[in-house]
Amino acid sequence: MKIFIRAKPNAKEEGIKKLDGINYVVSVKEPPIKGKANEAIRNALAVYFKTSSANVRIVSGYSSRNKVIEII
Repeated sequence: MKIFIRAKPNAKEEGIKKLDGINYVVSVKEPPIKGKANEAIRNALAVYFKTSSANVRIVSGYSSRNKVIEII
């Protein structure tokens, strides 16, 4: 399954907001430095979808706020 997310690093509160069937907003406290925010996003989505973080992959947008995520 592929989903589209809008990342919000350095947020005061962590959370995932579902906009529609495939669009989400993911807020994480980690800064976008050395992939810390991307790792936090992967972990948050793994908990949200009840899967392992190894099953969550960033397909595109590694250095962008708009990302395409694949969940196996």
